[in-house]
Order: sequence, then structure tokens, then C-alpha cells
Amino acid sequence: MFRTALRNVLAHKARLLMTVLAVMLGVAFVSGTLVFTETFSSALQNSSQKGFAGVDVAVQPHKDDDDKGKPGEPPMLTQRLLDKAAKVPGAASATGSVDGQAYLAGKDGELVGSGFARAGSNYFPGKDGKDARYPLTSGRAPQRAGEIAVDAKTAERAGFKVGDTVRMSVRGPVLSQKITGVFTTDKGQVSAGGTLTLFDTATAQKLFAKPGRFNEIDVKAAPGTSQDRLKAEVDKILPRDAEATTGKKLADDEAEMIAQGMDGVKTGLLAFAGIALFVGIFIIANTFTMLIAQRTKELALLRAVGASRRQVTRSVLVEAFVVGAVAAVAGLLAGIGIGAGMKALMPSDAMPAGPLVVPLSAIVSSLAVGILVTMLAAWLPGRRAAKIPPVAAMNSVHAVATTKSLVVRNTIGALLTAAGVAVSAGANDKSGLGIGAGLLVIGVFVLTPLLSRPLITALGPVLRRFGMPGKLAGQNAVRNPRRTAATASALMIGLTLITGLTVIGNSVQKAIDKMAADSLKADYVVVMANMHDLSPDIARKLATQPGVTAVSSLRQSPARVDGDSEYLTGVDAASIGKLTRVDFSTGSYAALSQRQRVVVDDATAKSHHWKAGSSFEVTYEDGEKGRLTVGGIFKGNDMLKGIMVDNPTLTPHMPELVDRQVLVKTDKGASASAKKSLRKALGDNPAIQVQDKDDISREVASMISMMLNILYGLLAMAVIVAVLGVVNTLAMSVFERRQEIGMLRAIGLDRSGIKRMVRLESVVISLFGGVLGIVLGVFFGWAAGEQIATSMATYEMALPWGRILLFLLLAAVVGVLAALWPARRAARLNMLSAIKAD
Repeated sequence: MFRTALRNVLAHKARLLMTVLAVMLGVAFVSGTLVFTETFSSALQNSSQKGFAGVDVAVQPHKDDDDKGKPGEPPMLTQRLLDKAAKVPGAASATGSVDGQAYLAGKDGELVGSGFARAGSNYFPGKDGKDARYPLTSGRAPQRAGEIAVDAKTAERAGFKVGDTVRMSVRGPVLSQKITGVFTTDKGQVSAGGTLTLFDTATAQKLFAKPGRFNEIDVKAAPGTSQDRLKAEVDKILPRDAEATTGKKLADDEAEMIAQGMDGVKTGLLAFAGIALFVGIFIIANTFTMLIAQRTKELALLRAVGASRRQVTRSVLVEAFVVGAVAAVAGLLAGIGIGAGMKALMPSDAMPAGPLVVPLSAIVSSLAVGILVTMLAAWLPGRRAAKIPPVAAMNSVHAVATTKSLVVRNTIGALLTAAGVAVSAGANDKSGLGIGAGLLVIGVFVLTPLLSRPLITALGPVLRRFGMPGKLAGQNAVRNPRRTAATASALMIGLTLITGLTVIGNSVQKAIDKMAADSLKADYVVVMANMHDLSPDIARKLATQPGVTAVSSLRQSPARVDGDSEYLTGVDAASIGKLTRVDFSTGSYAALSQRQRVVVDDATAKSHHWKAGSSFEVTYEDGEKGRLTVGGIFKGNDMLKGIMVDNPTLTPHMPELVDRQVLVKTDKGASASAKKSLRKALGDNPAIQVQDKDDISREVASMISMMLNILYGLLAMAVIVAVLGVVNTLAMSVFERRQEIGMLRAIGLDRSGIKRMVRLESVVISLFGGVLGIVLGVFFGWAAGEQIATSMATYEMALPWGRILLFLLLAAVVGVLAALWPARRAARLNMLSAIKAD
């Protein structure tokens, strides 16, 4: 039986090709993901290890458990502590670090670097006048205010050189700085495309901390002193609000953090690989079902000469094992190639240098997944093969499903579908929604044979316009509902996910637009790049500009309210009502003008059981306590919520005065000239964004579009596998019906008519899967939207009709492309040979 199974694989290798390709693609996705993420993670970890090479013990601010969660000034390390750390037994030197955000403008006026990693730090020279962390490649270190050094990658990208004067910003006003040096660094943020700007220590402390204060002290061990021994000595001099950590532990923690960060990426990519493999299961099951149907006579003969049911089932599983093993090995090799290709495509400044890593998990997973998925999909057809009796009719090609089996299948499908709808609609969390979605997909899949007849029959009038080929195509599509359903289901799954994500993305975009329109009277919102803090000078500068009628800075400060952590939002009481639009159920913004009065959103009031006139105790960020009274309650949204207080009340309790954003209203409304005027007033600072409502909407739209495009790209694998499924089904169907096709040719249907018949059959099956996928996708979009609406008041489902029609067109195109080879093969059959075929 084993030899028979191997011979069957070799005899049907052409028919199994599409199955191998489908499995191979899924396995390649899995192995490629594991190879790329492991390579990326390894490169980042190696780069991180280099960054800690000069750190034996790091001293960092620390809060005791009793102080955690309490507001107050973050502890910083003093010059006195730095001097003491340099003198502990076993210490060779101590370096003080000050870090913050610094934004460099390129020669074109735009920000240099990408992402959130635009950092600033200090150059801390040792006894030799050099900072070992930042070796200079040209020039000298910054020594006074107005001088900076930039990393070599930033200098190369922006075309900077020693002696250039550049514009930069730290929280607000534009600063002109002279580049005195260029240095190299192993820091990960620079490798990932960010920038690092160095100042002299005094300037860095003024910009990012306080004079004489550091964020971290790094101690270098003398020769012969271990990190643990040095840490024990440093612990003896530490104050209560500082702690020491060995460089090894910092490196290990950083490596673990990198690994955890890559785990999220890996999980996401593997989820899409799983979808592609799940779609592949339909192809494999279809292939083996059709192969077994074609070998009815052969299997009956095997049973007649003594083969048991178990042996027949085992022979089918052996075939599946061989196919799966071949596909798994090919997929693993393709995945290694994909991983190498993705590494090569990554920009050099986004990924540190390092070798390609092929982890053992990629090899094991590829072989296990490829073989198990194939054998799992072939198991049911194998069981059916075992049930073929020895006296089976030798001319029987298809065993017609009994009425009982179809009734049972339809009943189960109806119950699963109803359960899926009920669970999805009533789900209170994502897990419930996921369970409901899974039940619904399985239920609709079970029901697809039942659904195929009415839906495909509905296309009858359209098909009849293509003459006899169209009529035959419709009949062929419903001849074997199970096979049609399995083929269409592969495409259905991909389009379900694509449509659902599109509906959610479009609805969120509309909700953001509505929120901005409903909540803001301001013409402009001024924010720092990457949403970092703004200098309060920005609001003061804007308030003095001609044409500006109202300005309010919004600043946030953590506080303890009734034992809970909350944020207080400071606003300008006199102008906030002119800049925002909210519905008050009680009171108004006027309450903010009264001392120690606040206004709160309805959700916050409900959680604390407040009403107008309620008072509560607050512990401010600086640790001082006070008492505030609720003067008004408004309906909150994602843009305006929480506890609002007048800035003069909040500001004295903020250790560091910064704004989150500034709202601006002008006498002539939003216009290109007004925006240009405001930007000019701020020195054309590239780090500051002056956004009107359209800008806010476009920014959100671009983020959503980027996410959707990434997801479309990942789901394209599932669609490609689905196309292979249609090709496979049609090709084997043509082989199965070659006698029938020969008869059609003999009675006058020409080759173009045969091609048209196969193409139309393919389009009908694809459209059937497309319609089911779109309907399910819209349902998922609605169900997920019900969850989103609980936290986004302006959310309403908005169907993107243009994209939905495009997806339907995509399904039709899939059908046309999938039919090219099978249609050509059918048309080229020799009619006499086909008629004589058994």
C-alpha cells in the first residue's frame, strides 16, 4: 500500500502541483516571518549590547513602592552623587547623562530623521577630554551654548558638515546652532533612522533637566573589578530615590524588551500566514476529494483484492504526507529567501548590520505546519475513500450526497450561523467578538452548498446572454455544490477580512471627521512633532499675532483624585468656550473663572459619583493637596474629556511648565495665508505643526490608509492561495469532464465556446465567494463597530461603496485569471480522444 501511495503521487504530480504551491506559499510566509523577525531582533540586540559595552553599573532615579503612583517631581541625580560615584572603590570613572527630545531641521527646512527617535543628550568629556560613548570622526565636541555635535548617519542623510549652522527646536522656539563635530554611535534609535544631537553638559541640563542634575550616572569598573562587586560598592552611597543596576542586567533587559517587541510583529505576521494556510486547507481537501472520486474503480479494486479500510485511509494519508513534506521543504527554502529579501529591502538606517539568522523554530515549524496541514486536510477525503465498497459501480465517478447528509449539514450550518450572529452582536469584548466571528464563518462555510444554488441560479439571466456556453457554465457551477462551496470559501475568507477591515477603517475616519467638526470651534491646533510637549512661549507668541482672536494652551498634569490616578487638563477659562464646542448637562465653562472650580465629562463624573457642586480632594503633581468643586458636567469625547481646570490654578503645581497643544482662532477663519502667517510667527519651526480640521482629518486618514494597505498586502497571500484553488478545481474539473467536453466539441461547440464556458464558470464561482465574503465582511464591520462605538461617541458604520464594488470586481478578475490555463487546456483537448476516455 505504501508503494501504491507513492506511485499515485508520481502518477498525479501535475494535478497535485497547485496543492504543493498553496501549502508552499503558506509555509514560506511562516518561515519567512520567523527568519526575518529573528534576524531583525538579533541585529537590534547586538547593537544594544554594544551600547552597554562601556557601562558596568548604571545609577538611575528610583521611587520606593510607597511613592509609586504618587504625583511629584521625578527624582534626578545630582553632581554631588556623580562625584561620589567616581570615587567608590573599584570605579575607574563615572559619566553623567542628560537626555531629552531635540528636533533638527534639514537644509530643505523639513525635519531630519524618522519615527519618534529624535533625541538630544550631553557630551561628557573624561580626563582625556573625550567621551568614549561618542567617538568623534571630525571636528570637536560642543563646549558652550549654541554648539552641537550630530551623529554621522544624520550628517550623511542631511548633508551636514562641521561648521554648518542649523536650525533646531527643543519644545518650542527655533534655535540656531553651529555644528562643531560629527560622531559615531551604536545607539539603537540612530540605527532605526532617528537622530542624536549632543550638547555640552551645562546646555543639555538647561534644556532637558535642571542645572547640576542628571538622568543617569554610568560607572566604569577598574580592571579586575566585577560588575556585581562594583554595584555593591555603589549601593552604599545611593540616596533613597536612586538605584544601581549592572550593565549586564541592563543589556539583558533591553534584549528581552526587544524580543517582546518583535513578538508582537511576529504574532501578527504569523496570524496572516495562518489565514493563508487555512485557505490552503480547502484546496487540499478539494484536490484529494476529486482525486479519490476519479480513482473510484482503482480503490474498489484494491478493496476487492484484500485491502482494508484502514489501509486505504493510510495510503491517502501517505500521499498527503509526501505532498506536505515536499511543499514544506520548498516553503522553508522560499521563506529563507523571503527573509533575506526583506532584510535587503530594509533601509540601512532602519536595521543594524548583522547576519541572516535561520532559527531552529523556522525549520521545525515549516516542516510540522506543512505536513500536518496537508494531512489534516486529506484526512476526511481519506475516510470517504475507505468507505468505497468493493462492488462500487465501476462507471461511478461522483457519489451523490444523500438527502439525509445534506439536511444534517444544513441544520448544523444554520445553528452555527445563528450562534455566530448572536454571540457577535452580544459580545462585550474582543474575545467574544472573535468567537462569534469564528462561529459565523464556520456556519456560512457549512451552508455554502445550500447557498450556492440560489445565488448562482440568480445569475442565470446574465449567463444566458452568453448563449450556450453561459448556460452550461451555470449548470456546471451547481453540478457539485460541495466542490463549488469549498472553492468559493477560499476566496470568501480573504474578502471577508479585507471588507471588514475596510468598513471599520472608513467608519473610524468618518467618526474622527465628525468629532473634529463637532468639538472644535478653533481654526487651528498647534502641536509638537510626535506629540511631545510644547514650550509655553508658543501660546504667548501666538496670542500677540494680528488677526488672532482667541488662544488657549492645553496642559496636562497627573494627580490623585479620591485615591485614583487622574489627569488634570489646564485651559484658559476666558477663551476655551470660543475654541471648543461641548454639550453641558449642568453648568458651563463660566464655572472655570471661579477659584478652585472644575468642569468634568459625564463619564468621569459617573465613575466618581459627582454632580454639580460636588467637591473632592486632589493631590497635585508637586505633592501639594487641595480641594476642587465641580462647576459643570459635559458630554465628553476622545478630543475633550476628563477634568478641566483653569491654568492659573494648575500651573503653580506643575514642576515643569509645558503645553500639550495650543488652540487658536482667527478673525478670518482657516485659510492658507493665515496658516502661513502663524508658521512664520513661530519661525517656520519644522518641529511644530499648525493643523486645521482638514489637516487633522488627512493625518488620521493617512494613518488608516497606511495600516489598511499593509493589511491588504498581508492578506494578498490568502487571495493568491484562493486563486490557486480556483485554478486547481477548474483544471481537475476539465480533466474529469473531458469526455463531456469532447461530446460538446463533436456536436458543434467550437474552441472559443469551450473557453468561454470554463471562464464563465470560474467567474461565477469567484463572484459567489466574493459576494459571501463581502456580506460577511460588512457584518464583521458592524459587529466590531458596536464595540468601538462604546468608546467613540461619534462612531457610525459608514459603508465604503466604492471599495466594496472594487472588491466585487476583484473577485470577477480573480475568476478570469484563474480560468486562463484551464480554459486553454479544455479548448485544446482532442475531441475523439476525449470521447473515448473512461
